[in-house]
Amino acid sequence: MSEKIDISRALKAAITTGKVEFGVDQTEKAIKAGKAQMVILSRNCPSEMLTGSVDVKVHVFEGNNMELGALCGKPFSVSALAVIDKGSSNILTL
Repeated sequence: MSEKIDISRALKAAITTGKVEFGVDQTEKAIKAGKAQMVILSRNCPSEMLTGSVDVKVHVFEGNNMELGALCGKPFSVSALAVIDKGSSNILTL
């Protein structure tokens, strides 16, 4: 069994060294364009499309959108984000 990765460290690394799109609309666009390698949703994400079946790895974050926003270092709530390029992070192993 693999060790549990630290989601906050992995997210921060992906945000600083890779490319991450924030927000439901941006995330949906990234999936439709086939650019998203992974999607992270808050547990209260309002998007039907994202919580349904998508062809991308989806990780549901245990906190709500305010907590996910804070984890990403954003001054706003984040219900969904798409990892376009993981950069130097190990986020895709979640």
